Amino acid sequence: MIRAADTGSADPDRRIPVVVHAPDPISYAGVVSQLRHHPVIDLRDEAGSRPGTVAVLIGETLDEATFARLRRMVRGEGARPVLVVSAVREAELLEVIECGVGAVVWRHDATAHRLLQAVLAASRGDGDLPADLLGRLMNQVGALQRSAVGGTGVPATGLTAREVDVLRLVADGLDTAEIAGKLSYSERTVKNVMHGLTTRLHLRNRAHAVAHALREGYI
Repeated sequence: MIRAADTGSADPDRRIPVVVHAPDPISYAGVVSQLRHHPVIDLRDEAGSRPGTVAVLIGETLDEATFARLRRMVRGEGARPVLVVSAVREAELLEVIECGVGAVVWRHDATAHRLLQAVLAASRGDGDLPADLLGRLMNQVGALQRSAVGGTGVPATGLTAREVDVLRLVADGLDTAEIAGKLSYSERTVKNVMHGLTTRLHLRNRAHAVAHALREGYI
């Protein structure tokens, strides 16, 4: 699956600003207690949010109000969301990714370690999706691509061969170092490839880039 690197790889000199959004005090207190003792986490209230802040959004299921909030947080505030939910319906999968969500944690899996993984991944712009959710996403996008008129063709403009190679390995769950080893690139080259394609195509993170590549029939 698309995953975060090991938590030990975080830069100890850079604390990550994190804001927690919860529908009730118990959920809020639970997530805050899971994160507050890790030295890399800088918990803030909503007033302390700034571009690049990781926003942990907790809920049971998704509704229009949640999607509107996600879009506002990502597009208006520059937040990097981590979604902690009990379920995501099939019809919501692509919308979740296109809202800018790169990290999802199931509520029943929301241990301190799992939350920290997701926060670290979101702070780097990486993807961290549960394996079952990623599989459903890939199946859904693949079906959409196959049913699209002319979907088997490759657009004249879009992804380069190098970008496709990198994205295939991202989709296989490899991290930056592993991708560099597989392709005989430096880690900086892999990061530059990802930064270049996400910037050029206005994609928000690695998960969004994989979804785009699937939709367009590259992988």
